[in-house]
Amino acid sequence: MDFQLTEDQQLLRDTVRQFVENEAAAGAAARDEQMEWPTDLVRQMAELGLLSVAVGEEFGGAGMDYVSYALVIEELSRVDAALGVIASVNNSLVCFGLEEFGTEEQQREILVPLASGQALGAFSLSEPGAGSDAASQKTTAVREGDSYVINGVKNWVTNGDHADTIILMAMTEPGKGHRGISAFLVDTHASGVSVIKVENKLGIRSAHSCQMAYDNYRLPAWRRLGEEGQGFKIAMTILNAGRIGIAAQAVGIAQGAYEAALNYAQVREQFGQPIIEFEGVGFTLADMATRIKAARLLTYAAAWRKDQGLDYIKDAAMAKLFASETAMWVATKGVQVHGSNGYSKEYPAERFFRDAKITEIYEGTSEIQRLVISREIAKT
Repeated sequence: MDFQLTEDQQLLRDTVRQFVENEAAAGAAARDEQMEWPTDLVRQMAELGLLSVAVGEEFGGAGMDYVSYALVIEELSRVDAALGVIASVNNSLVCFGLEEFGTEEQQREILVPLASGQALGAFSLSEPGAGSDAASQKTTAVREGDSYVINGVKNWVTNGDHADTIILMAMTEPGKGHRGISAFLVDTHASGVSVIKVENKLGIRSAHSCQMAYDNYRLPAWRRLGEEGQGFKIAMTILNAGRIGIAAQAVGIAQGAYEAALNYAQVREQFGQPIIEFEGVGFTLADMATRIKAARLLTYAAAWRKDQGLDYIKDAAMAKLFASETAMWVATKGVQVHGSNGYSKEYPAERFFRDAKITEIYEGTSEIQRLVISREIAKT
């Protein structure tokens, strides 16, 4: 494997880095504090092609590989993890799902606007009583002629209040468990779809996660994604790819936390010298840098396997597990390096700390990743 980035990948990374440092960095803390949706930044990301990095050019996407996609999410998250997850959802949870399972009509009518930046997507699986146990969901979709009538409540729909299309999982045959789940392409502008609330979250606060209701929402049958009963398979396929994006987000958060701690340690003095010169601090920073590099290599390896058409389920789960736990460890140590200043909102350490935690939870908790990995290694 060639560990050197291509010229195109280096240019992409530098472009995204310049964008976030010039346009996003200054307001990141304020957006987080106020839960302010980054309207202008999302528009700029769309114009740069960051919302459809790996989507085929025939659909209006950038047509790049998944390593490039990981680079984009990492660089966004290094400065503002909220931007990273907004882009990740549209890229790998929505556009990828439509490329993989959509009909020509669905790709033309729905994927093209999403890939070109004219629309934004969201993904909806979790419910108030169904998180890791997807088969326990209660949202139903009942066939009536050429339509489905959908009723239910969904939780944690990231981008939900700004999305134009949502890939929704609902029960078409409740008695069949996960075999009774089907996938649908919701038009959020139609009647019967509403946002109940935007969650007041610990971290990534300017990326809105919503509770949404479906009240006799009538969806045309052509908007069913895949066949009836195929929804669980579709959801798991989408999430397997999405874990690469969350691993990259975790690497970015860890990198941002590390850089903040390193910069602080170089200028903060105690006992007449910069604190980085104390072994306790210097060794901590060394461990941070080492774990981040390992997480990054795991993430790139998973992305590379996907690009090569190889099985990447285990690798994506490993990358997501290790990178997310690395992000949490690095961010925690980052607060410690800052001392009491790490507990202050005047410094970025506390925001990285709050942002890191969710990477261990969404798109499959660390426990679910260990379950996936254990099942995959049992096959060998």
